[in-house]
Amino acid sequence: MPTLRSASNPSSSPSYPKQRGGVSTPNKKRSRSKSTESTPIDARSPAKWSSPRRSNGGVGEICNGIVYSNLSKSPRKRLYDDHVEKPKWNPRDPAQMLAVKEALHVATAPANVVCREEEQKRVLEFCKACIEQEKAGSLYVCGCPGTGKTLSIDKVKDSLVLWSGEEGLQSPDVLAINCTSLTNTSEIFSKIVAKFHSRKKINGRLSVLQHLQHLFSQRHSSSRRMILIIVDEIDYLVTKDRAVLHDLFMLTTFPFSRCILIGIANAIDLADRFLPKLESLNCKPIVVTFRAYSKDQILKIIQERLMVLGYNVFQPLALEFCARKVAAASGDMRRALGVCRSAIEVLEAELRNASQEQEVDIVTFDHMDIALSKAFKSAVVDIILALPQHQQIILCATVKLFRHCKRKATTIGELNRSYSEICKSTQIPAAGTLEFSSMCSVLSDQGLLKLGQSKEEKLRRVTLQIDTSDIIFAFKGNRFFQSCLEQ
Repeated sequence: MPTLRSASNPSSSPSYPKQRGGVSTPNKKRSRSKSTESTPIDARSPAKWSSPRRSNGGVGEICNGIVYSNLSKSPRKRLYDDHVEKPKWNPRDPAQMLAVKEALHVATAPANVVCREEEQKRVLEFCKACIEQEKAGSLYVCGCPGTGKTLSIDKVKDSLVLWSGEEGLQSPDVLAINCTSLTNTSEIFSKIVAKFHSRKKINGRLSVLQHLQHLFSQRHSSSRRMILIIVDEIDYLVTKDRAVLHDLFMLTTFPFSRCILIGIANAIDLADRFLPKLESLNCKPIVVTFRAYSKDQILKIIQERLMVLGYNVFQPLALEFCARKVAAASGDMRRALGVCRSAIEVLEAELRNASQEQEVDIVTFDHMDIALSKAFKSAVVDIILALPQHQQIILCATVKLFRHCKRKATTIGELNRSYSEICKSTQIPAAGTLEFSSMCSVLSDQGLLKLGQSKEEKLRRVTLQIDTSDIIFAFKGNRFFQSCLEQ
């Protein structure tokens, strides 16, 4: 029987590795800083770090593969300073216009993932500890959509490979899986076997999962190299009995397992739903939460993306307006980038209709206001505001169910329970089952929900057809519905 390791037990979890190659520093010098673990150490004290900091073009400093910003000014102050110092942008130049759009595209990975340094450091240090101590371990990375989870883990992976080379350690084998590409949930085990044990012949009497469990239970069968498995959209593995999810995390508990598992999901409440069972199985992962971006963080990230251009594109007030609105609605960085690109398109349309003599050489507050109106004040918002109160409460119930989950699907029965809880807490008489189903049908006719077919009414599948941020924005400023959404 394999010995299971509990991540909740400090003694069984990998401790953070000590720095190598450094010279011990007297206690007198060490006492000068009270937060050396959380704050990057000054480059003038290289003895406490295994690799010296390198210059990064004035943007920040690099230590152990992590970039630390050395810009002490606030995002707003830097924004206005940069606006003064940079030359004018020519929006009629196709090359410049293309460069701006590419810099603000969500698919463009920035050189530095700013505003997530602390989260990256936690994940990196955990992976380092696993490699140095040759121990398996697991992390669960969660947060709202557009908070930089996948991008940060990708940067950590690159930093881990760089660190391994510098320390003279064997770099881990890496497998990145997006669960949306799987045809069925159990296929994930086949991908792991195909990546790391393709030369091993699978016993026909064993399933793929049993083959993996056998490999991690044998000293000579298991690979000597550490294995880093990054599973994105891990909430897609949630089945009725959650067996696949549990079996995946249990791969880190076998006595000769070399598996470092990092699961990524938008569902923050998923941890509460499956962690108790994993804890009972002695394979509870460490949770790293990515919070929604604040206004200043959104502003700083946009600045970093525009820094490489060498010219001003937006009025400072326009960018600040965008950051404030998006942070208030969802804190989704992808939404902020989309709004900025939309504002540029508004300027493009204006230039096509303007005379050559008209001076329009920057994205203004008015351009940004139009882009934000398109993003948030859509026809969907008007439809939501015109609905009867109980139908609006049903939409609030869907937000509660789907806010942190990309799947956006449930059943009539589960949605009715969420709706009834809101009605009870707000002391409003709830509609009956038949009336509730009728209201869901009306919302389906409006294009807000989609209803599936089932013999039992309560098992009919319900899918949200609009973005949750549209519902949140529609009820912004309404105390009653704000209370419904916050429950």
